Amino acid sequence: MISIVKDIVNNIRAMEEEAESTSGALENGNGDVGINSTSSSSPNSKRKESFKTRRAYFYWVTREQGSFDWFKGIMNEVAEMDHNHVIELHNYCTSVYEEGDARSALITMLQSLNHAKNGVDIVSGTRVKSHFAKPNWRSVYKQIAVDHNNSRVGVFYCGAPALTKELRQLASDFSHKTSTKFDFHKENF
Repeated sequence: MISIVKDIVNNIRAMEEEAESTSGALENGNGDVGINSTSSSSPNSKRKESFKTRRAYFYWVTREQGSFDWFKGIMNEVAEMDHNHVIELHNYCTSVYEEGDARSALITMLQSLNHAKNGVDIVSGTRVKSHFAKPNWRSVYKQIAVDHNNSRVGVFYCGAPALTKELRQLASDFSHKTSTKFDFHKENF
């Protein structure tokens, strides 16, 4: 999954660099400014045509806080360079009680204060704010179906087999109940 996110980031970066290099202001001796751009048939424009991803939602769900370290660099890179908000990152730490539970009130308060002051989450150590407990997958699918009406959405899962059945069933349910079509894919290892 990290490779997929890195690929999206690299495509975003390449398209931004391409946009910067193919258009620029030119000034002639009279002080007039014109725009210089290459034609759309340039080899670089093929990247834009082949890069189909318009939005990506990444959910990192882990029991231990230390697992966020594996992905810390790329999460910060995405937060810093994804100016068009193509990738939406969500971290979940399941060893902490969900937000609103009295047992997690102190860590939630510290997390909010630190994130507001320093822009860094105390749980993941990244710019991406962590949530507690497990995601409500039905709500996740519902929101994506609402946000991407009449679209095709690929769902890619890598993790414990126990969650496969639930995510596959939700993809099927929401594909039949909404105009959004979810294609479920599971990495086998």
